[in-house]
Amino acid sequence: MSDTPGSPQLMSRLRVVFAGTPEFAASSLATLLESQHEVVAVYTQPDRPAGRGRKLSPSPVKQLALEHGLPVYQPQTLKAPAEQAELAALNADIMVVVAYGLLPQAVLDIPRLGCVNVHASLLPRWRGAAPIQRAIEAGDSVSGVTIMQMDAGLDTGAMLSEVRTPITPRTTGGDLHDRLAIQGANALINTLDALATDSVHATPQPDAGVTYAAKLSKAEAELDFHQPAQQLANKIRAFNPWPVAWCALGDDRLRLLMANAEEGEQPPCEPGTLLKHGDDHLRIACGENGSEVLCVTSAQLPGGKAMAVRDLLNARHARLASGTRLGARLDTRLGKPAAQASEGDTP
Repeated sequence: MSDTPGSPQLMSRLRVVFAGTPEFAASSLATLLESQHEVVAVYTQPDRPAGRGRKLSPSPVKQLALEHGLPVYQPQTLKAPAEQAELAALNADIMVVVAYGLLPQAVLDIPRLGCVNVHASLLPRWRGAAPIQRAIEAGDSVSGVTIMQMDAGLDTGAMLSEVRTPITPRTTGGDLHDRLAIQGANALINTLDALATDSVHATPQPDAGVTYAAKLSKAEAELDFHQPAQQLANKIRAFNPWPVAWCALGDDRLRLLMANAEEGEQPPCEPGTLLKHGDDHLRIACGENGSEVLCVTSAQLPGGKAMAVRDLLNARHARLASGTRLGARLDTRLGKPAAQASEGDTP
């Protein structure tokens, strides 16, 4: 059916400016491009150095936009009047923002319907930069995506819709990221359709239950085996695939990718001690007195690939013998202060 003036199809089509940068945002853009709405321009962060050669690389959103022949804008900031005038000239009905950054109120006021954001948490829980990983790290049993009307605060706008999804004991940060990227993209289109026909209700976020998801850093990735087993297992799953949890094994870093807490307790011993392992998992003493057990089922040694612990034990059995102490700081053996050795290191 062709779109004629006055038809429902034409009247419900929105002119959209899209703003986003990483893979999570690219999923929303891809789905938006398949919808009835018209993407008139794309905003993304400036190209950044990436890889060992540190060459300037376009963001996933920019790559997708260029593939579809869309105009791409990469301002350092949208605070300048000239940049705001350029945005206003696009005459967009709405601006969709996914993992792009905070916008000044002057920008939020430009589109006719304002700006909406796809946020990877059930607001007001986990406002901020790393909601996916923080939800797993905290032991949450459910996560989701919230589509919100943006205001000048940090993820404080009124909620337009949400989608929920479970977090299981085997959910990793990568798993949840990919799932929410798809669910968020679909929820975005449903919300845009509703906004186009004025059939959506905005709900203010409640004052109770607010938490903040701080940005991830490599410095957090080192494990402290004095912590409880469940806390360590959550962190390992949350930090997979980045920044990847690790501990010292001799003069190397053992990267831990999947783990769970063993039920019950064992006799106290030094936290970080490798206990008698199972056929397919390492058992590491942890907790304040080493009476809890962390079971690791996937790991990676330097120069090797990530593999199931069953295979790792077959290849490196001597290094992972019972009684081996994990977690002694590499820098103490290398004669460096702890902060100096850990800052900027890549696990």
